[in-house]
Amino acid sequence: MTPEQFIRDYAAALATQQWEHLEPLIHPNCSVTFSTGAVHQGLPAIREAYERNFALIKNEDYQMTRLHWISKSNTKATYTFDFSWSGTIHGQPASGHGKGQATLICSEGKWMLMEERLSKTT
Repeated sequence: MTPEQFIRDYAAALATQQWEHLEPLIHPNCSVTFSTGAVHQGLPAIREAYERNFALIKNEDYQMTRLHWISKSNTKATYTFDFSWSGTIHGQPASGHGKGQATLICSEGKWMLMEERLSKTT
């Protein structure tokens, strides 16, 4: 697996809105900061946050574009990206967008998300 393949797999796993597809891609010590500012550290907290979003946002379409590699080696990669999402919340259309930064690590030949930070743009 390459960092680029990780991103494709991560996007596909998010699209399923099922935690069991995401969990293998997330490092146990991962930290995720949502665009609300909420910080989720470790798999149990990240799982709770993702599953809460999956339950809230129906038919979500999440897109990552304008990827830019800050650094990339055999064991660590960091990139920035733009993100957008749309879906339905309580029967009403909803959407958002922003900027993100993620760090991946490679352990035993497997790339995993170590940190992701999302922020809103105006």
